Amino acid sequence: MTRVCIFGLGFVGLPLALSFAMRGCQVTGVDVDKSLVEDLNNGITHHLESYGDKSIQEILRDELASGRFQATLDCTKALRECNNIVVTVGIPVEDGRHDLSPVTSVCRSISQGLKPGDLVIIRSTVIPGTTRSVILPILEESGLKAGQDFFLAYSSERIAEGKAFYEFENMPAAVSGINDISTERAHELISIVTKAPITRGSQMEVVEAAKVMENVSRDVDIAMSQEFARFARALGIDIFEVIKVANTHQRVNLLTPGPGVGGYCLPNALYYLLPKAQEMGVELPLLTTARQINDSVPALVANLALRNLTVPPRQAVLAVLGIAMKDYSNDDRISPARDVIEHLLQAGCTVKAFDPAVPSRYPFKVDSLEDAVKGAHGILVLARQNGIDYQNLALLRESLVGPNPFIVDTKNIYSRPEVESYGLKLETL
Repeated sequence: MTRVCIFGLGFVGLPLALSFAMRGCQVTGVDVDKSLVEDLNNGITHHLESYGDKSIQEILRDELASGRFQATLDCTKALRECNNIVVTVGIPVEDGRHDLSPVTSVCRSISQGLKPGDLVIIRSTVIPGTTRSVILPILEESGLKAGQDFFLAYSSERIAEGKAFYEFENMPAAVSGINDISTERAHELISIVTKAPITRGSQMEVVEAAKVMENVSRDVDIAMSQEFARFARALGIDIFEVIKVANTHQRVNLLTPGPGVGGYCLPNALYYLLPKAQEMGVELPLLTTARQINDSVPALVANLALRNLTVPPRQAVLAVLGIAMKDYSNDDRISPARDVIEHLLQAGCTVKAFDPAVPSRYPFKVDSLEDAVKGAHGILVLARQNGIDYQNLALLRESLVGPNPFIVDTKNIYSRPEVESYGLKLETL
């Protein structure tokens, strides 16, 4: 039986741990969050994932019952009982500065329990060069030599939240080790879950850089669509229709604009590149500009609402539908919706936001669609979610107040004729 230890039980680590467990591995998940560990061992998670017809909640309970999965705070015991270690801890970014300490802290804990023959795979998105220059020396504090006494590799994580189980299995993967035997060992472990092709990079830095480039490329693509949306709006045409028509070209695949770019991956990607680029004296003007464009979008969305108010902002009530960082997600980390809300609050508005999938509590969060829209002067649709009846226009119109109630639709949900037939004004990107 393959014994696997997963460090970090978040949006990546938990479904990865359960993916190994479902395939017969003995898996221990390690996290520093006591309440999270307790919840998981009691079969509780708020993630919106599924595999086939089973929800992640059902999978978690099944793997707990089978004894193939357990969560723990005790990394020493976990390391003692396994020889395959996977790190999925994220690197946070604040004010454009990355913080390696969560990953380095985990690696120091691993080094204290590292054994001859152990395999360590880093799956966190990192600054290219981190595995070799930062993580390897920390692990070798164990007194063991990488590539000889233990094996070290980097394999990029490519899943999209909401599709984790499917994409761990079916998304092509990439891997590279400190030496050939490390690459082979990592390839063997990844192959337990991943049935798609696995590319072997010549160096760990290649796979690290490819992962960051994948994320940055999408950030740049979205920035182009966001900027083009402003042009389309000024021209009086629908940007979503423009993109639909453009995408009929077989070599074009434009991404759609929205209230901004959220989540842990895309907004942070540039800041994983910049430190190394600055160290090497390389400028990244296109990538930096794209990030600035995407950072500016929440303010533009908020202004679409503010300029439609028929009362001063301090007298206005605005309903927000969707707080998550993207559609059909319970993840509100680095959410553009939260940035939009912050702009509205700073303008003096009262905000009532509804999102049944997001467990986080906020002073502006309410528990139902009815609570959100009652007495509001306008609505901002910032994310699609199951459990929000966006199409109940009769309820929306009945609940809104003021002479010119409106909907700011950033998700291309509504048709203008239908919305206007209810006496509502529609604003789009």
